[in-house]
Amino acid sequence: MPKMKVVFYRDEKGDVPVLDWFDNLARKAQDKCVVRIERLEELGHELRRPEADFLRDGIYELRAKHQRMNLRILYFFHGKESVVLASGLTKQRSDVPPGAIDRVIERKNCSQKTRQHGAIRRIRCQQEE
Repeated sequence: MPKMKVVFYRDEKGDVPVLDWFDNLARKAQDKCVVRIERLEELGHELRRPEADFLRDGIYELRAKHQRMNLRILYFFHGKESVVLASGLTKQRSDVPPGAIDRVIERKNCSQKTRQHGAIRRIRCQQEE
């Protein structure tokens, strides 16, 4: 099975939400997230719990834990060969807030299907303005 291409969602201002979140994590937490991303790259659609899980509406989560915090990277697939990392969050509870999932669904729905500089560019959405 060929590796998945992992890209980061980037908005029209050039912000990359996952990297903004990632840069604020402790080094060990970052390392755990990198391992999960590498596993996603290797296994793609085949990655399952406890490393990843389906949430809803085509949105999935990468799951890692550091100390008592749950680390989540929300993502979606773009075709059969690419995965888009769209959001990161740190939480104490095990469930993902519905608003975080809704935000990623909006990003997925508003994403232009062309890659530029290793990221999916977003078409401006009326809802987010």
